Amino acid sequence: MSEINVRSRNGDIALLLLRIVTGAIFIIAGWGKLTGIEGVQGFFGEAGIPAASLMAWVVALVEFVCGIMVLIGYRIRIPALLLALVMVGALIFVKIPAGWSALRIDLALLAITLSLFLMGSGGLAVDNRAPKEPAAA
Repeated sequence: MSEINVRSRNGDIALLLLRIVTGAIFIIAGWGKLTGIEGVQGFFGEAGIPAASLMAWVVALVEFVCGIMVLIGYRIRIPALLLALVMVGALIFVKIPAGWSALRIDLALLAITLSLFLMGSGGLAVDNRAPKEPAAA
């Protein structure tokens, strides 16, 4: 096996591992918010998030649905960007005011989601299993 193929295969495996862990984190966080939405709405209101009741639903749905999309590698750039935006909001409204120990995990998730946005899903993803559309003539 050539060095290029090994590097490509290792990159695909690395992206798969990032997608599995990141997707699972967001699926679990989103599900927790969806099943306790009233508490999330109250927390968002106390944190000063505009339109707290609506944003609680938006964040919960983005985390859950986009977490699934990241996990399976479906159109990765869209969910990765949306999750990065959620992390920016979390950092601004909740984590930065609470100090370094509160923001380091969200900062890492922001870096991971931005990396997935830039790098794509890798070769071991649903996107690479779907039939390609024929090129336009």
